[in-house]
Amino acid sequence: MLRLFVALALPDEVRSSLATLAGGIPGAKWIPSENYHLTLRFIGEIENWRAQEVDDALAGIRGNAFDLSLHGLGTFEKAGRIHSLWVGAERSPALTHLQGKVETALQRVGLPPERKRFSPHVTIARTDRAPPEKVIAYVQAHNLFRVAPVRVECFTLFSSRLGKEASVYTPEVEYDLQARAAA
Repeated sequence: MLRLFVALALPDEVRSSLATLAGGIPGAKWIPSENYHLTLRFIGEIENWRAQEVDDALAGIRGNAFDLSLHGLGTFEKAGRIHSLWVGAERSPALTHLQGKVETALQRVGLPPERKRFSPHVTIARTDRAPPEKVIAYVQAHNLFRVAPVRVECFTLFSSRLGKEASVYTPEVEYDLQARAAA
Protein backbone atom coordinates (compact mmCIF):
# COMPACT_ATOMS: atom_id res chain seq x y z
CA MET A 1 0.00 0.00 0.00
CA LEU A 2 1.08 3.54 -0.72
CA ARG A 3 0.04 6.65 1.20
CA LEU A 4 -0.26 9.51 -1.29
CA PHE A 5 -1.23 13.16 -1.57
CA VAL A 6 -1.12 15.83 -4.28
CA ALA A 7 0.45 19.15 -3.32
CA LEU A 8 2.35 22.23 -4.33
CA ALA A 9 5.98 21.90 -3.26
CA LEU A 10 7.42 25.15 -1.93
CA PRO A 11 10.76 26.64 -2.95
CA ASP A 12 13.59 26.77 -0.40
CA GLU A 13 13.28 30.53 0.17
CA VAL A 14 9.58 30.19 1.07
CA ARG A 15 10.26 27.24 3.39
CA SER A 16 13.03 29.29 5.06
CA SER A 17 10.66 32.23 5.59
CA LEU A 18 7.99 29.95 7.06
CA ALA A 19 10.57 28.31 9.33
CA THR A 20 11.21 31.68 11.01
CA LEU A 21 7.78 31.27 12.64
CA ALA A 22 8.74 28.02 14.42
CA GLY A 23 8.94 28.44 18.17
CA GLY A 24 7.22 30.41 20.86
CA ILE A 25 4.29 28.13 21.69
CA PRO A 26 4.91 25.70 24.57
CA GLY A 27 3.68 22.20 23.73
CA ALA A 28 3.46 22.83 19.97
CA LYS A 29 5.03 20.28 17.63
CA TRP A 30 6.60 22.25 14.78
CA ILE A 31 6.58 20.72 11.31
CA PRO A 32 10.10 20.33 9.83
CA SER A 33 10.60 22.91 7.07
CA GLU A 34 11.35 20.22 4.49
CA ASN A 35 7.75 19.01 4.97
CA TYR A 36 6.08 22.35 4.21
CA HIS A 37 3.68 22.07 1.26
CA LEU A 38 0.21 23.15 0.18
CA THR A 39 -2.06 20.11 -0.15
CA LEU A 40 -4.34 20.08 -3.17
CA ARG A 41 -5.80 16.66 -2.35
CA PHE A 42 -5.04 14.02 0.27
CA ILE A 43 -5.47 10.58 -1.27
CA GLY A 44 -4.50 8.32 1.61
CA GLU A 45 -3.58 4.65 1.38
CA ILE A 46 -4.15 2.96 -1.94
CA GLU A 47 -2.98 -0.25 -3.56
CA ASN A 48 0.21 0.00 -5.61
CA TRP A 49 -1.60 -0.76 -8.88
CA ARG A 50 -3.99 2.15 -8.29
CA ALA A 51 -1.03 4.52 -7.99
CA GLN A 52 -0.45 4.11 -11.75
CA GLU A 53 -4.08 5.11 -12.41
CA VAL A 54 -3.62 8.15 -10.19
CA ASP A 55 -0.41 9.10 -12.02
CA ASP A 56 -2.10 8.72 -15.43
CA ALA A 57 -5.06 10.85 -14.30
CA LEU A 58 -2.84 13.61 -12.90
CA ALA A 59 -0.60 13.58 -16.00
CA GLY A 60 -3.66 14.49 -18.09
CA ILE A 61 -4.31 17.73 -16.20
CA ARG A 62 -3.70 20.93 -18.14
CA GLY A 63 -3.40 24.25 -16.38
CA ASN A 64 -1.45 27.48 -16.38
CA ALA A 65 1.41 28.48 -14.12
CA PHE A 66 0.38 31.08 -11.54
CA ASP A 67 1.60 33.16 -8.62
CA LEU A 68 1.00 31.93 -5.08
CA SER A 69 0.82 34.32 -2.13
CA LEU A 70 1.14 33.10 1.45
CA HIS A 71 0.13 35.36 4.33
CA GLY A 72 -1.55 35.45 7.70
CA LEU A 73 -1.89 32.71 10.31
CA GLY A 74 -4.87 30.65 11.37
CA THR A 75 -5.87 27.51 13.19
CA PHE A 76 -7.98 24.42 12.66
CA GLU A 77 -10.09 23.06 15.49
CA LYS A 78 -11.74 19.74 16.15
CA ALA A 79 -14.18 19.23 19.01
CA GLY A 80 -13.35 22.67 20.38
CA ARG A 81 -9.58 21.98 20.55
CA ILE A 82 -7.06 23.82 18.38
CA HIS A 83 -5.08 21.06 16.66
CA SER A 84 -3.02 22.85 14.02
CA LEU A 85 -1.49 26.18 13.12
CA TRP A 86 -1.18 27.26 9.49
CA VAL A 87 -0.12 30.03 7.14
CA GLY A 88 -2.86 30.90 4.67
CA ALA A 89 -2.61 30.86 0.90
CA GLU A 90 -4.47 33.49 -1.05
CA ARG A 91 -7.28 31.93 -3.04
CA SER A 92 -6.82 32.70 -6.71
CA PRO A 93 -8.85 31.52 -9.71
CA ALA A 94 -5.82 29.56 -10.97
CA LEU A 95 -5.26 27.78 -7.64
CA THR A 96 -8.96 26.94 -7.27
CA HIS A 97 -9.07 25.75 -10.90
CA LEU A 98 -6.05 23.48 -10.42
CA GLN A 99 -7.42 21.99 -7.21
CA GLY A 100 -10.77 21.34 -8.95
CA LYS A 101 -9.04 19.61 -11.86
CA VAL A 102 -7.06 17.39 -9.44
CA GLU A 103 -10.27 16.48 -7.58
CA THR A 104 -12.14 15.68 -10.80
CA ALA A 105 -9.27 13.58 -12.19
CA LEU A 106 -9.05 11.50 -8.99
CA GLN A 107 -12.80 10.94 -8.88
CA ARG A 108 -12.70 9.74 -12.50
CA VAL A 109 -10.34 6.92 -11.49
CA GLY A 110 -12.72 5.86 -8.74
CA LEU A 111 -11.48 7.67 -5.64
CA PRO A 112 -14.24 8.95 -3.37
CA PRO A 113 -14.83 12.72 -3.37
CA GLU A 114 -12.95 14.82 -0.83
CA ARG A 115 -15.32 15.56 2.05
CA LYS A 116 -13.54 18.65 3.35
CA ARG A 117 -13.90 21.99 1.60
CA PHE A 118 -10.63 23.15 0.01
CA SER A 119 -8.93 25.60 2.36
CA PRO A 120 -5.51 26.48 0.92
CA HIS A 121 -2.87 26.61 3.65
CA VAL A 122 0.55 25.38 4.77
CA THR A 123 0.52 23.63 8.15
CA ILE A 124 3.45 24.75 10.29
CA ALA A 125 2.64 23.17 13.70
CA ARG A 126 0.48 20.63 15.51
CA THR A 127 -0.97 22.27 18.58
CA ASP A 128 -3.05 19.53 20.29
CA ARG A 129 -0.92 19.81 23.44
CA ALA A 130 -0.41 23.58 23.42
CA PRO A 131 -2.41 25.88 25.72
CA PRO A 132 -5.14 27.40 23.48
CA GLU A 133 -4.58 30.90 24.84
CA LYS A 134 -0.88 30.69 23.81
CA VAL A 135 -1.82 29.60 20.28
CA ILE A 136 -4.38 32.42 19.97
CA ALA A 137 -1.87 34.99 21.25
CA TYR A 138 0.72 33.68 18.77
CA VAL A 139 -1.70 33.99 15.84
CA GLN A 140 -2.57 37.56 16.86
CA ALA A 141 1.11 38.50 17.23
CA HIS A 142 2.12 37.07 13.83
CA ASN A 143 -0.99 37.67 11.74
CA LEU A 144 0.73 40.19 9.45
CA PHE A 145 3.26 37.54 8.34
CA ARG A 146 3.63 37.47 4.58
CA VAL A 147 5.89 35.87 1.99
CA ALA A 148 6.66 37.40 -1.42
CA PRO A 149 4.53 35.71 -4.13
CA VAL A 150 6.16 32.72 -5.83
CA ARG A 151 5.57 31.29 -9.28
CA VAL A 152 3.94 27.86 -9.29
CA GLU A 153 5.00 25.97 -12.42
CA CYS A 154 4.13 22.42 -11.37
CA PHE A 155 2.26 20.29 -8.86
CA THR A 156 3.52 17.08 -7.29
CA LEU A 157 2.34 13.61 -6.29
CA PHE A 158 3.96 12.82 -2.93
CA SER A 159 4.21 9.59 -0.98
CA SER A 160 4.12 9.78 2.80
CA ARG A 161 5.70 7.44 5.33
CA LEU A 162 4.89 7.91 8.97
CA GLY A 163 8.06 8.35 11.01
CA LYS A 164 8.88 8.48 14.71
CA GLU A 165 9.48 12.23 14.87
CA ALA A 166 7.78 13.39 11.67
CA SER A 167 6.32 11.98 8.47
CA VAL A 168 8.71 11.57 5.55
CA TYR A 169 7.35 13.04 2.31
CA THR A 170 8.88 11.93 -0.97
CA PRO A 171 8.10 13.68 -4.27
CA GLU A 172 7.19 10.87 -6.67
CA VAL A 173 6.09 12.69 -9.85
CA GLU A 174 6.02 16.36 -10.87
CA TYR A 175 3.39 17.58 -13.34
CA ASP A 176 4.21 20.75 -15.27
CA LEU A 177 1.84 23.66 -15.70
CA GLN A 178 1.97 25.76 -18.86
CA ALA A 179 3.72 29.12 -18.82
CA ARG A 180 1.36 31.80 -20.11
CA ALA A 181 2.51 33.68 -23.19
CA ALA A 182 2.90 37.40 -22.55
CA ALA A 183 0.04 39.36 -24.11
